[in-house]
Amino acid sequence: MKVAMLSFWHVHAKDYAKQVNEHPDTEIVAIWDEIAERGQQEAETRGVAFYASLEELLANPEIEAVVVDTPTNLHRDVIIAAARAGKHIFTEKVIAPTLHEVNEILEAVEEAGVTLTVSLPRLNSPSTLAIQDIVAKELLGQITLVRTRLSHNGGISTTANPNGWLPQHFYNAEQCGGGALIDLGCHPMYLNRLLLGLPVAVSASYGYVTGREVEDNAVSLLQYENGALGIVEAGFVNAFSPFVIEVHGTAGSVLYSEQDGRVMLRTNKLEEATGQWVAYESIPEEKPTAFDQWVAHIQNGTKATENIGLAVDLTKLMEASNLSVASKSQVRLDSLAN
Repeated sequence: MKVAMLSFWHVHAKDYAKQVNEHPDTEIVAIWDEIAERGQQEAETRGVAFYASLEELLANPEIEAVVVDTPTNLHRDVIIAAARAGKHIFTEKVIAPTLHEVNEILEAVEEAGVTLTVSLPRLNSPSTLAIQDIVAKELLGQITLVRTRLSHNGGISTTANPNGWLPQHFYNAEQCGGGALIDLGCHPMYLNRLLLGLPVAVSASYGYVTGREVEDNAVSLLQYENGALGIVEAGFVNAFSPFVIEVHGTAGSVLYSEQDGRVMLRTNKLEEATGQWVAYESIPEEKPTAFDQWVAHIQNGTKATENIGLAVDLTKLMEASNLSVASKSQVRLDSLAN
């Protein structure tokens, strides 16, 4: 399958290009970039064609699919154009910053009959699958709280990187649609949604430790009808902050941290785990990557239904969080514009 890379704006663009090249059934044949110099450089390095015109690239019938890594605020126009040109689409999260834009994208994708998949990689990790298994077996009783955290030191000044190692355009509010929450917080957010479902309302608070125009420290609180709470945390200003998931319920708790890589369970539902923490040993194998799943969907004529559903809800939660900060109030999800 001949694939075109649409922009190298995102920090993960080269990772996706690597996946395209390493997959036995895909190859990069063309590149377009909203910054021509960057795109030309990548095309020369890879020995493929560079297109200064996105329209011209999409008109090429030999190109069957595209990987979209443009600035987030360009996703709507680029993805819709690709869909209308009949190209299958793999994209970095989020699909778009607002629910209204997402719905426009999905309408174009549906009309064109192309396959869309969004990169939500932590859905496929063994730790996530193990925690899902524990929740499905009701070993925690009724879930009352989920806390998820992902943070790094990308915004911290060092001798080697006075402005931190994140590219400066990741602090551009217009291009990104936000800062730490929409970038890193996406992952804990869709995991919270996976484990607790969709909340009725969101309250968020952002911090600006380094004084940039987007937040580099963020917390979003998800409120559920049954009294459960979700806590999503993200940041660019933490030297040592391992990825963490905590799921607590009326009968037990499960904890996972990349600090030690173990899924720890304590529950009243299992005799061997009553009154003590035990390592959960039934860890599933990692699922195929989101990219590999996308290729398989195209080849098999199937759709990434669960992936798209979670990605839509992710945008709802991100948009509600941004609106909550702007209004300094709780935002109900049913108030978002379709």
